[in-house]
Amino acid sequence: MRPPTTTLGRVAVTTGLAIAVTAFLIFVPLHRNWFDLHVYYGTVGYWMDGGRIYDYLKPGTHYGFTYPPFAALVMLPMSVVGWYSAIAISQLLNLAAAAAILYICTDATIRRERWTRWFAYAVLGCLFAWLEPVRDTASFGQVNLLLLALVLADAWLLTSDTARARRLDRIAGLGIGLAAAIKLTPAIFIVYLLVTRRLRAAGFATAVAGGATVIAAWADREASRTYWTEAMWNTDRVGSLAYVSNQSWQGMLARLTEPVAEPSRAVWAIGVLLLLCVWVWRARRAVAAGDELAGFALTGIAACLVSPVTWVHHLVWLIPALAVLADAGLRSAAGGHRRRRLLFWAGASYALLCSSIVWLWRWNDGGAPGFLGSNAYVWISLGLLLLLPFRGVREVPDGDGPYDLAGPSATMGACAHATEPLSKSVPASQP
Repeated sequence: MRPPTTTLGRVAVTTGLAIAVTAFLIFVPLHRNWFDLHVYYGTVGYWMDGGRIYDYLKPGTHYGFTYPPFAALVMLPMSVVGWYSAIAISQLLNLAAAAAILYICTDATIRRERWTRWFAYAVLGCLFAWLEPVRDTASFGQVNLLLLALVLADAWLLTSDTARARRLDRIAGLGIGLAAAIKLTPAIFIVYLLVTRRLRAAGFATAVAGGATVIAAWADREASRTYWTEAMWNTDRVGSLAYVSNQSWQGMLARLTEPVAEPSRAVWAIGVLLLLCVWVWRARRAVAAGDELAGFALTGIAACLVSPVTWVHHLVWLIPALAVLADAGLRSAAGGHRRRRLLFWAGASYALLCSSIVWLWRWNDGGAPGFLGSNAYVWISLGLLLLLPFRGVREVPDGDGPYDLAGPSATMGACAHATEPLSKSVPASQP
């Protein structure tokens, strides 16, 4: 279907989409009642009243604060505002983070395709709000979008060629360092900087994360000791590993073996090692191809897979991969098989991540179909990790290039080039 070409048509489409999204968010009973925000808000209030951060549990539950002490320090301003003000501030921060994510992930595509900017951003904003990880992040009162925005800010600093960015590139790593100090998962992006040889950015990110951690230890030495020696290792604080919302490699293993036995730690560790090896190889290839956003996207995917607990709302880390996949399709020759295949997989992955399909198996496994369905988001993550196309690699207009989702030659082409050093990548413009 062709997009509207008149202002009136664009306004009509935008209005219709906005009404549909708003109605869905209001009437479909998927709201999480600010559960995590309750934990954050209660924790900092309890802390200010003289309690210990990791002693607090949300009333009626066994859920407490699971982040490093620096996160509590950042959230401390909530202790001086009312509950409804805390909700409003949380949602405004999420909106700001969403705007930054959309800009970094899609602005180059919008400019290249010469789309009307306000219309493109309005449509993408509606589609963004429909994603289940985004909906859950907002309704839980979670911090995922803020962390993703911080990390992607470094991706922008590492790739933007504007004069302002060239002056700011010396602080590349700041966003990653802050995100890693707030929550451990983004620390994998420091490893990404190391394995792709951005040592200055990796060093700066490490220094920022370390400095923030030291500040938190200075503010509350007891909380820091408790976190790093006890709370960080206590998985009971975050819930059952087999719960269907846990869409990680470990969650899939737990659902496979429950209720007969605990998932094998050896099998989990071997799987994690293999996943990390694939990630390092593909991330290095992405940077060699000149596709920094794909490198960051692969790192977010790997983080979701190897983390012991990846709740559905954590899957906002897949958003950059969806953007890369769709953009790779749009770059391909109009009417070609590659274009159709890439856009199909981008649309199918997006639709599944909007569908809440895994919850159909919340109460029972449903046998083999249930195992497939309850791990739907794990399959998406695995597929993207293995087959995400790189946009800087020389593309075949209507065939299977080295990193094509379209067929078996994708993997074969990638393996054929796996041993080349980073400096020998083929630029997109080279014949």
